[in-house]
Amino acid sequence: MAYTEGNLLGLVNAPPGRKIYSYDTTDTLTTVETAGYFNNKDDNLNLQIGDFIFVRLWSATPFAAGSLISKVSAYVVTNVISNEAAVAAGNVNIAECLVATSGVLSSLA
Repeated sequence: MAYTEGNLLGLVNAPPGRKIYSYDTTDTLTTVETAGYFNNKDDNLNLQIGDFIFVRLWSATPFAAGSLISKVSAYVVTNVISNEAAVAAGNVNIAECLVATSGVLSSLA
């Protein structure tokens, strides 16, 4: 699948490079980690190097009845392709920096 508009929520309002986002999806984390999943140009985003994105992987439509969060992973934006002439213009690269599974989530509740 691809990035879903409206599922990326800015949690902390700060200058670019210092923002924290939450993103809800049913896509696998491998898919989310793909270069270009988040794209500043195609998706009309303003992600910058240093921004954090907490991705919550849902078993079905996020927040729907019976849908559960199966994984939470934190990513940091490591690169943004700013060269407009490049084939990958706007692509945002992210790197995983924290993973939690449902067992950890339930123990934190």
